[in-house]
Amino acid sequence: MCIMRMVLDWVVISLVLVAAATIGARGDTTVTGTVFCDQCRDGEFDALDYPLGGVRILLACPGEHGDFTVLREETTNWLGTYTTSFAGTASMDGCRAQLAGDGQGCGPAVGPAQDFRITLRMFDSQMYTVDPLIAQPDERSPLCLQSLPSPEPLISSLPSSQPSQQMPPLPSSPPLSPPMTEFPASSPPIGESLPMPPLPPLPPLPPMPTKPFFEASACPYQMWMMVQYKCYWMLDPELKIGLVFGPLASTRYGENVTLRQSMNRIGDPYQTLLREGTTALLNSYSTTQFVYQPIDVVRRLNWALADGSMQQTLMAGRRFIKANSGQTGNTTCKFTFCS
Repeated sequence: MCIMRMVLDWVVISLVLVAAATIGARGDTTVTGTVFCDQCRDGEFDALDYPLGGVRILLACPGEHGDFTVLREETTNWLGTYTTSFAGTASMDGCRAQLAGDGQGCGPAVGPAQDFRITLRMFDSQMYTVDPLIAQPDERSPLCLQSLPSPEPLISSLPSSQPSQQMPPLPSSPPLSPPMTEFPASSPPIGESLPMPPLPPLPPLPPMPTKPFFEASACPYQMWMMVQYKCYWMLDPELKIGLVFGPLASTRYGENVTLRQSMNRIGDPYQTLLREGTTALLNSYSTTQFVYQPIDVVRRLNWALADGSMQQTLMAGRRFIKANSGQTGNTTCKFTFCS
């Protein structure tokens, strides 16, 4: 959970720095933030959650009588972020951001409004960041731990508003649920052999790079999707998954799905398995110290598909998530910007 929160904070900080370079001499005020789908309904950004693109955000400030007036409406990009600028540098302390409508592709419940926080004042410009806004599905994802109690539902979404209309005061953030605990002890450790069904012949894997990282590194799929790190792809993003993972993957997901497309899979456990399996494969090619070797990733994904049970699919997907987020192996992502 810590590494995922660091990724989210890094995205916001990067947007702030880019905005600073862009508007430094214009005397503008920049506001930026993120939106994600809280699949576990725990109020935290963790390994199972994902950014929400294409959702509308209302930016509002208090008026003379305490009522909030919508100043701007923005839409998040594919990384779940939004950035907007206002002319001048008047104080925007007390202003808030709120999801407008439901969380498309996630669920109908939306989280509380979040306050603007001043990040930087420099050269007649200023920047504010907003803590992450969240949406929640009706039910917790089956990949989440079932032992956690269900939190109280979030507030209902606000009605769609137009600029200059009045909206009621926005509520403060509710208390968070207990933190996520470890996966149940019945799940065998990574190194333990498991009774697995026989597999069809697997395709030969692409050769390992001549100069992989020798330092341990584990990066979640959100990092691999960023253009700033495209140089770390040791595999061709347009490779068909059938050529990498074999015929079972082609039968399950389609013959024309590429590695790049598999990174955009969200929803049911089978889609999560493919996305996290591809991420684990990329991690295994980028460093010799990743917890899985490439052939281990391919075999584990195929074992889950051959078994056909939801339990095995959930367990395999969960192990990949823990490895890609650095929880297994106790490491972090070592990416730096591509030159």
